Amino acid sequence: MANSGPAVTDPLLCLRHSIASNHPPVPTTSPDVVASDPEPNLAIATHLQFTEPSRQSFALDIPTRFLSSEKSVDLRSIYFAWQKKDVAIPDYFASAEQLNEQLSAPEGAGGKVQHLVFVERLDLITWLEGASDESEYIKGLDVEATAAQAAGSAQVASGAAGGIATIPSGAAGTRPGKQIDPRLAEIYNGERTMGDRNSVLRGIKPTDFSHIRKSAETFLGRSRNRAGPASTGAANIASNPALVSLPKKPGRRPDPIILLSPSASSLLRMGNIKSFLDAGTYIPPDSSLAGSTSSANILHISRLLPSIDPQRPLRFILVDTPEQFKPDYWARVVAVFTTGQIWQFKGYKWQSPPDLFKNALGIYVGWRGEDIPSTVKGWGRGVVSTQVDKWNSHAGMQGRWRDREVVEGLWGAIEESMRNRGWGKDEGPGVK
Repeated sequence: MANSGPAVTDPLLCLRHSIASNHPPVPTTSPDVVASDPEPNLAIATHLQFTEPSRQSFALDIPTRFLSSEKSVDLRSIYFAWQKKDVAIPDYFASAEQLNEQLSAPEGAGGKVQHLVFVERLDLITWLEGASDESEYIKGLDVEATAAQAAGSAQVASGAAGGIATIPSGAAGTRPGKQIDPRLAEIYNGERTMGDRNSVLRGIKPTDFSHIRKSAETFLGRSRNRAGPASTGAANIASNPALVSLPKKPGRRPDPIILLSPSASSLLRMGNIKSFLDAGTYIPPDSSLAGSTSSANILHISRLLPSIDPQRPLRFILVDTPEQFKPDYWARVVAVFTTGQIWQFKGYKWQSPPDLFKNALGIYVGWRGEDIPSTVKGWGRGVVSTQVDKWNSHAGMQGRWRDREVVEGLWGAIEESMRNRGWGKDEGPGVK
């Protein structure tokens, strides 16, 4: 290979780089990067050939840094999950089972594709698309290997190892070789291998400081008891700079979640919610004009909310079921679209509508001119009710200018609700 480094030698980073550069890898049946023929069938292919950031090939059964249930996931499973990123979870599982049967067949390449659950697949796709630079399922690069590689490069640069050997100037039948300047050689010998923050500040192995934290809690608890009134304690802290806590480094802001109603009677479903909230136009969910497929189980919309972050748009996640939610995901739910049917809330953290709409904004969208259901009215100010013009199949998208006004009003309500619940520039609300 022409290059070296994590961006080339790590298959995960290679896949992410090729997706970002719009040069996706090609499955092949040979490790030869020059003479190999493409093989689109993953049950037969044995290697994945990349053209970006350099031309190279990886075996599909090679383990990657992505972990599922504390086990490394092979490159074939990662690439297959990326190929099926737009299909629903049941279809993804069915395709994986079919591929496993083909892999175990006599003409198959062998091995087995590992299923990724909803949260793992979402995290992987988000990282591969470049929407996030961190992933809780991807372990860091090997610090020791990276340091050894850097040390080897330094030795090659200094002439101590590798590279092209110099030829003594007195050798018979050869041209005189160029000798390195002694002062430059002395500078090279004094160089130190650079490391990252983990190797410099924390060392290679993680250190457990939990015992110090427990001792500090005991000491601080005794100090509070002896301090007396709160005003005295505050004065002591202000007078002693060592007791003043350093500002907390802001963490990565989580993506807010919007829940849709899975009801077939809902005007807004996975098939048309993106065209409504993103483009400001209502299109029936079963229409061919809708921008999303009804089989998609997750969608993303980016929206700039100036009162929360005037520079960076927030990335919203849209789903119609909380089946794959982790407990902390509920703190990220900012809006719930409802039709007024209480069965929708079965499986929610808050199954009572009053409790639900104390923690997330409720949204009801109906036809203009029709009455709002009495159940929705009974839920109070926690639910925003609005109406859109009925769809005219003859006029199509012509004359739907009033939809934009409705959408802007809904985004304004969502922004105000998020701001009141503690969403900020660098962080979301705490778990309730």
